[in-house]
Parts: sequence; C-alpha cells; structure tokens
Amino acid sequence: MSMVESQPASKAFRLYVIMGVAGCGKTTIGEALACAMGSVFLDGDTFHPAANVEKMSRGDPLTDEDRWPWLEIFGGEMAKALGDDQPMVIGGCSSLKKAYRQCITKAAGEPVLFIYLDGSRELISSRMAAREGHFMPTSLLDSQFATLEIPRRDEAAVSVDIDATTDVIVARIQQQISAL
Repeated sequence: MSMVESQPASKAFRLYVIMGVAGCGKTTIGEALACAMGSVFLDGDTFHPAANVEKMSRGDPLTDEDRWPWLEIFGGEMAKALGDDQPMVIGGCSSLKKAYRQCITKAAGEPVLFIYLDGSRELISSRMAAREGHFMPTSLLDSQFATLEIPRRDEAAVSVDIDATTDVIVARIQQQISAL
C-alpha cells in the first residue's frame, strides 16, 4: 500500500470494479490504481471456487450457474473490505454481462462503479500469450468476447482504452472518476 491517503475518488462511489475480458489487464491496472489512490485491491479470481478454476484450466468456459455464487461472494467481500481505515475498495472481476454487474452491486449493498478496460481482441490475445502462470488459456478469449456486454450509458460505468501504458491508463481512469 502506498503512503497516499485513501479517500473516495467520487462522492457517489466507494466501490470500483475493474472489468473486461481475460487478459485485458484487470489485475495490473487494478493494483496500480489502488496504489495510486491509497486503496486495497481485491482480485476476483481469488474468490473462484476450485471447481471453476479447474474447469477454466481445462479450457471449458464457465456457465452462469458457475458464476452466480462467485459473483455474490466477490460483491460481499468488496463491501466487507470497506471500513474506517478503508473508505474505498478497488476490485478486479470480468463482470462480462450486465446481469453479472447487477449481481455484484446487489451483493455489495451499495453503488459500484465499473471501469471497463476496452481493447481489441488482437491486443488482448498478444498480452495473454505473453503472460505466465495464469489458469485462463488464450483459447477461452473468443468465449469471453462472445459473452461480453459492453456497459451502456444507463449503467454506472466508464470505459478506458487500454492501448497505452499502465500509468497512462490509470491517469485516464482517475480523470474519469474524479469528474463524477
């Protein structure tokens, strides 16, 4: 954790979820944003049950039935992480469908701002191919894009182009959420 004093970046939100398909940079950007804002980062992948991880490791996409319990746990854990010494929490979770985002928000019990990391399939595929030690194979990227429902204007969400450095992406996010 950095020495930056943690204060919500927006009066409307205390919970922020970095979202997008596998390989878009949720963990990298989420950790960097949390450091820049003096917050904690919760990686949604750590809340997957073992059966989900095993399924994805085999190259099998998750079903909605696989996802609902995980999304509820993640939303609840984000809310639990809030406290007097932690006035905001940043999480990373694919949140591919509007219904998934609604599930997380309901489980959290308060408004959540979703930050969509927007990038081309080609860019994300090249990044996935370069990373090591992650359970999600590149072969599942097509199913991720097929499932993705890009957040619309009626949702609590902002979108950020990821064809840039981590520092530039984090600055863009901070700019957008401070304007809310």
